[in-house]
Amino acid sequence: MSIINNRKLQIGVIGGREESDEVLRAAEQVGALIARRDAVLVCGGLGGVMEAACRGARKSGGTTVGILTMGDAAPANAYVDIVIPTDMGVARNAIIINSCAGVIAVGGSFGTLSEMAFALQRGIPIVSLHSWQVDPSVMVAESAEEAVGMLFERL
Repeated sequence: MSIINNRKLQIGVIGGREESDEVLRAAEQVGALIARRDAVLVCGGLGGVMEAACRGARKSGGTTVGILTMGDAAPANAYVDIVIPTDMGVARNAIIINSCAGVIAVGGSFGTLSEMAFALQRGIPIVSLHSWQVDPSVMVAESAEEAVGMLFERL
């Protein structure tokens, strides 16, 4: 079990809403592997990478948290267990990162890049899978298994 201070580890999965099938498959695998390590998956709660990762986690018996940009819970994807509507727009990216012990970026665009910047500022470990390599401290993985393994080894 992945526990720190009597709490399950919270692992962020960040990435884009519009991604290739390859990236979405990788995100689903990442979600499943996080769940199998008994950690909580935290994400933006919407579509694309977020939905794929949540789907993988839920299929593997995990818990998912979606921190939404809007003030309404309805747009959350169907695989989010706990919905946190913020009504903060993309400023919610800081909340996602501050909620995590580590982050896996899967694909993504500028929103993902901003989340990675927040993580770098906070010293939160990041693994990049089909995503940005913006700093030497960002670990780069070639597969979902490698990404999750690298992050948990670092934590």
